[in-house]
Amino acid sequence: MKRPNAFLWKENIPGGRHWSGIIRRGTTLRLMDVTGGTNAAVLFYNLEEKLERYNMADTLKCQHTFRLTKGHACYSDMGRIFCCITEDTTGWNDTVCGLSDADLVLRKYGMGRYQELRNAMFLSGLDGMLIELGKWGLDRRDVVSNINFFSKVTSSSSGELKFHQGNSKAGDYVDLSFEMDTLVVLSAAPHPLDPVETYRPGAVGLTVFTTPSAIPSEFHWPEEKSKHIAENERGLQNTQRLYARGDAT
Repeated sequence: MKRPNAFLWKENIPGGRHWSGIIRRGTTLRLMDVTGGTNAAVLFYNLEEKLERYNMADTLKCQHTFRLTKGHACYSDMGRIFCCITEDTTGWNDTVCGLSDADLVLRKYGMGRYQELRNAMFLSGLDGMLIELGKWGLDRRDVVSNINFFSKVTSSSSGELKFHQGNSKAGDYVDLSFEMDTLVVLSAAPHPLDPVETYRPGAVGLTVFTTPSAIPSEFHWPEEKSKHIAENERGLQNTQRLYARGDAT
């Protein structure tokens, strides 16, 4: 029997590096900004059928939102829920700006090759994702629109995107409570709109623990709202059916 909040494991991902791993349903992954100003680009895939993956459009459309924070769910392209954001000390996580690529990193920061810098080489968000995806038999065609945790981007009335520096401080964290067995892929490269001119990405801390039985019971808008999101209840039902068993007793 699982103990509520039982600690399972912990790891730190240095700035600019990457990670992937399996997070089981019934467990919570805590992402922590270790150094301040961190960006954690994340994608989700169904562990049993990796053609099912995170869907940005459905996630935003179902919840009538542009950002993600506590109370929101992360949807797959099959109408199921990978995980729910059950804690968030930043209040805003970017959903639309995607990943940096090698050309953008070269233009912004200059050349930072492994031959000279070794593990401090300049690595783009896309390159980090591709390295991790390759470990699971996936490649560039499996890269979809990702979430940039800890980063805040807003849109003006004319559609211009603005990156907000200082959205996340050292020690800020986001808890993702999983409803599906999920392959999580993460890149800790800088956000593509980050105006800082030197390559100094922040580290990401990972902690996994069992999800308390009371979470998730039902999902609501972020704390400033009170309206219940009916779509999330249906998404949870769809997810539960995936794991339903018909064993005779």
